[in-house]
Amino acid sequence: MFDVGQSPDYEPGLPVSEKSNPLTRDIDRASANRIVRLLEACDAQVFQEEETGSTYQKLFSDAVVKTMMEVAKRVELILKDPEESLVVLSGCGTSGRLAFLIASGFNRALRQLKQSPVYSYIIAGGDRALFSSQEAPEDDPKLGMLSLEKLCEGKRRVLFIGISCGLSAPFVAGQLDLCLQHPEVYTPVLVGFNPAFQARDEPMPGCTFTFRSVVERMQELATSQTAFILNPAVGPEAISGSSRMKGGSATKILLEVVLSAAHASAYTHTPVTYKGVLQHMRTYKKTVDITYAQSEEITALVEAAGQSLRCGRRVCYLGWGSLAVLGLIDASECDPTFGADYEDVRGFISGGYRELNNTEGPLTSLGPEFCLAHEDFERLVLPSLNHQDTVLLIYTHSDDVTEVEKLARKVREKSSNLHAVYHGVDGGTAAVRQDDISELCSSALKITWPSPASGSSLRMQWELSTKLVLNAVSTGAHVLKGKIYQNHMMDLQVTNSKLYRRATRLLQKLSGSPEARCEEALLKAVHRLDELPAAIASSDIITHTHTASSRSKVVPLALVCLLIGCSLSEAESHLQRRPIVRDAVEACLT
Repeated sequence: MFDVGQSPDYEPGLPVSEKSNPLTRDIDRASANRIVRLLEACDAQVFQEEETGSTYQKLFSDAVVKTMMEVAKRVELILKDPEESLVVLSGCGTSGRLAFLIASGFNRALRQLKQSPVYSYIIAGGDRALFSSQEAPEDDPKLGMLSLEKLCEGKRRVLFIGISCGLSAPFVAGQLDLCLQHPEVYTPVLVGFNPAFQARDEPMPGCTFTFRSVVERMQELATSQTAFILNPAVGPEAISGSSRMKGGSATKILLEVVLSAAHASAYTHTPVTYKGVLQHMRTYKKTVDITYAQSEEITALVEAAGQSLRCGRRVCYLGWGSLAVLGLIDASECDPTFGADYEDVRGFISGGYRELNNTEGPLTSLGPEFCLAHEDFERLVLPSLNHQDTVLLIYTHSDDVTEVEKLARKVREKSSNLHAVYHGVDGGTAAVRQDDISELCSSALKITWPSPASGSSLRMQWELSTKLVLNAVSTGAHVLKGKIYQNHMMDLQVTNSKLYRRATRLLQKLSGSPEARCEEALLKAVHRLDELPAAIASSDIITHTHTASSRSKVVPLALVCLLIGCSLSEAESHLQRRPIVRDAVEACLT
C-alpha cells in the first residue's frame, strides 16, 4: 500500500517523524470509536513492508534486520564476558523512559538467571524526567557526554545505544560524539526513525558538530561494523511529531528483539538468525492486532477519560509491575504534549519506588507529582475522588489479584467510574477472582494471550499492548477535550529547541504567514508582550524556552494573534470564549 505520509514529495521540507499523517487529518472532529480506528491504522504503518524502489527502509528491510543481528551479537559478547562491561541505553523524554523500562526488564531477566546485571539507562534530566517533563536538558550535548562518562568510568567495553526518534536530540548527539572519540571503549548504536539525510543539521551550544555530522561519521564506520544505525521509517505520527506513540512502540520492538536474541544465544544456545529476528518482530505485529481486536472496549475507556477531562476532572492509572511503569510513562507525557496539568492524568504503581528500583531512588521529596505508590493515591487522590474521575486498574493474571480486588473496592466506594485493563493467558487460573473485579468495574478490557514458551516474551507483549491502550486513552481523551487542531499538538509546551522549531513551523502552516512573522508572534506569546524589546528579540532560543516552561497556551495565543491581528489580551479573551482550539481557530478564519 503506497503511503503518501512517507513519500518524499509529501511535506518535503519536513523529516518523516515531523510530517502530519494524512490518515488523521481530521482526528480532532472524530468520535471516540473513530479515534481508536485511526490510531489502529497509524500503528499498522509501523509494520508496512518495504516496497520496490522505496525511498526509506522499513522495519522488515533486509538492512535493518541484518543490523539488528550484528548489534545482538555485540550484546551477546558482553553477556558472555560481562567483567568491566556495560550496555547503556540512553534517550530524552519517551526515549529515556523506554531506556529505563527495557534496561530494568533485561536486568531482571539476568538476575533470574543468577547473572550480574549489565544494562544501565540514562535519561536527560535524570530520574525526575521519568515521571515529569524535563525538556531543557535535551538541548545540552555536553550534559549528555558528562552523564555517559560518569556512568562508564573504569569500564573497558561499552555498547552505547542512543535513542532519538527524530535523529535530533543534542543530548544524545553529544553522547554519540563521545563514543566516536573513544572507539577503544565504546561501540555506538543509534536508534531513530528518520533517514540519515533528515537528521537535524542545526548547530548545538558549545559544539562544532551537528546531529547530522555525527550520523555521517557513524555511516562511514558502519561499513567496518564499528558503529551501527537502526533507522527504519515508521511513518508520520497520528498526532504530528508525537513520537511517544509510533516512535516509542518501534523503539521498544527493535531493542527488545535485539536484546532477546542476544540473551537466547548467550543462555539457551539459540544462535542469532535472520529468520529468528523476523519471526520475533512478527510476534509484535500480532500483539498490535490482538490489542486492537478489543477496539470496542478501548473506545469505552477513551470516552470515559475524555468525559473526565472535559469536565475538569482526572484520569488515574493504578498498575502493577512493568505495566504500571507504562502508566507512569503515559501520564508523564500528557503535560508537554497537550499542555496538561500533572493532576489531569496520573499513574501509580504498587510498591512505589521499591518496585521501580530507579537509580536515584525515591523522589517523593520533590513534591506531590513524584508520589506514585498506591498508598500515595489512597492518601492524596482517593479522598476527593468522585464519579466524574476515571480510574483504570492495569494488571495481569500473574499479579496479586487479591490486592487488585482490595484496591478496586476502595475506589468503588467513591466512584462507579472504574475500569480494568487485564492480561491473561489461555487456561489462566485467576478467572474467578477476575470475575469479582469485573463486577466492580463499569468496563473491563480483558486480553487473552496464547501461552508461549517464554514468560519474558509474553511480558514484553503485555507491555506493548498496554502502551497502545494507554496511548489511545490519553491521546483520545485530549482530542475529545479539544486540545488538538486537525492532527497537530496545538497546546504543546515550547520547552526546548525542537519544540520551538515545531511551534514556529505549525504557525507558518496554519496561518500562511512568513517564518519571521510567525517566530515574532511566538516570542510575543512566550514573553506575554505586544511589543518585543530588541534585547528579547535577539536572545538565544534557550532563553525563550526557559521562559516558555512556565507559560500555557503559547501556540494558540500566537496563532489567534496572527490570524486576526489582535493584541495578546484580545487573543486570551477569544480563547476563553472558545476553549476548543479548532472552534477558536475557525472563528478567527470566518
